Amino acid sequence: MTTTRIFHAPGRVNLIGEYTDFNGGLVFPCAINRGTQVSVEQDNSIAGIEFSSEDFSFTATIKVSKDLQPIGQEWVNYPLGIMVEFAKLGFVIDGCKFQFKGDLPHSAGLSSSASISVLTAYAVNSIVGAELSRQELALLAQRAENDFINVQCGIMDQFVIAMAKAECAIALDCDSLEHKQVPLSLGEYKIVIGNTNQPRELKSSAYNDRVAECNEALAILGPLTAAQQLAHVTPAQLKEHVKLLSDTTVRNRATHVIEESDRVKRATVALESGALEEFGQLMNQSHVSLRDLFEVSSYTLDCMVELALSTQGVIGSRMTGAGFGGCTVSLVHTNAVDDFIADVGAAYKKATRLEASFYVTTATDGVNEITT
Repeated sequence: MTTTRIFHAPGRVNLIGEYTDFNGGLVFPCAINRGTQVSVEQDNSIAGIEFSSEDFSFTATIKVSKDLQPIGQEWVNYPLGIMVEFAKLGFVIDGCKFQFKGDLPHSAGLSSSASISVLTAYAVNSIVGAELSRQELALLAQRAENDFINVQCGIMDQFVIAMAKAECAIALDCDSLEHKQVPLSLGEYKIVIGNTNQPRELKSSAYNDRVAECNEALAILGPLTAAQQLAHVTPAQLKEHVKLLSDTTVRNRATHVIEESDRVKRATVALESGALEEFGQLMNQSHVSLRDLFEVSSYTLDCMVELALSTQGVIGSRMTGAGFGGCTVSLVHTNAVDDFIADVGAAYKKATRLEASFYVTTATDGVNEITT
């Protein structure tokens, strides 16, 4: 006799705080009402784990061990990496079918890969009785991406997908993992994600260059400020020592990281005090900084943000995620959402010849089992 259990994990959108995570800074993401679902059918007639997905053609039945190696560039490496981490802890799962499906766009900066990873971690944890906490599952999922997939990501995506609460965003310190659930009291405004449908193309060289540039800035500013992470340098300390950052690119990268982390602090206070227009202005400033100082935006992202900000009822808009394509996030008045989607979509298509997609988003709970 077989038994089936169903689990769901959301994607995420980061409202403000980009490229601060690997610099030990602050981020402010929420889970969204789009995500990934897995149906796990326990079947002892299967030797290994049978993987399939409605979103990808590749399928496989694989015997899991702690010494397992990735399979090319296939999607299945994300759940496999999770199972390898559990195998290292002494929990090996066998005799199951894992069937995935989801409604997150891929390569759009909404964390489709982290959604799969955290989803798998939560499911395996439940099935084998490992009793890891949600935070421990987030850290395990990050390790799997770092070590098995060889993507040197920060903790933000896994953390929010594991820990999110409905109608809240998480103010997260990516260094200490101290965090606070902040109610998304947006009043008459909605979160609207705009997908440029230009696939996000973050080349590893571009990412690694920015990591190196941030590290170079920290090497100069750290001894002068006692900061262990670049985001721990305050804006006042940056102003005092900025002339020592003689390389313009390094100075720009440091300025973005330090000011962006400070923007998260101010944005959280603004939201908690009901100052939504101030929150929106901080989002706008974030985009300008990502475009001009950190240089991770793109023509399509800039076009969509500019069109959004020229539309009535919008108080804030910025790129979200790693950039180089992907999505924007905007705060749009409820009465203006339909016009926003129609007008921005039409103008964006005229400017770029690309068809945009829009998702009106609510903040949802993190990963969970679906009970019927």
